[in-house]
Amino acid sequence: MADVVVDLMAPDDLAEVVSLYNQVFRPAQDQEHFTRRYLGRHNIVQLVARSQDRPVGFLLGFEMKPRVFFLWFLGVLSSHRRQGVASQLLDALHEWCQQNEYEAIRGECFNGQRPMLHLGMEYEYDIIGLRWDADHGDNLILLQKTLA
Repeated sequence: MADVVVDLMAPDDLAEVVSLYNQVFRPAQDQEHFTRRYLGRHNIVQLVARSQDRPVGFLLGFEMKPRVFFLWFLGVLSSHRRQGVASQLLDALHEWCQQNEYEAIRGECFNGQRPMLHLGMEYEYDIIGLRWDADHGDNLILLQKTLA
């Protein structure tokens, strides 16, 4: 397992997050995209995983509703996948959510994102439904983990 340090970033500290996002996901987004998405959100969490002081992964989320946290994005650079970076980011999120008295974490991913689905199953997330994503023309699988 990779030995990473996971840092909690301030919601307005977006430069590293945007850089990591654009290395993992397409289409590329700018800081304004994230700033707009965070408007009106409570308890924004931005975690950055570092290996040898170099950012290699990130996790973004925010409160969905009282006591339920929404895991929005989880990404790891391709050069650092399958080394436990995503697991360490999830561990840090679970710890943060428990400390902040959340009862559940929800997330979603496309069926084709098999590594994320496998990670969710490994961490005992339940499949709780499907949601049609018109932008991608595909279903999203809805996942939830109860923390209690």
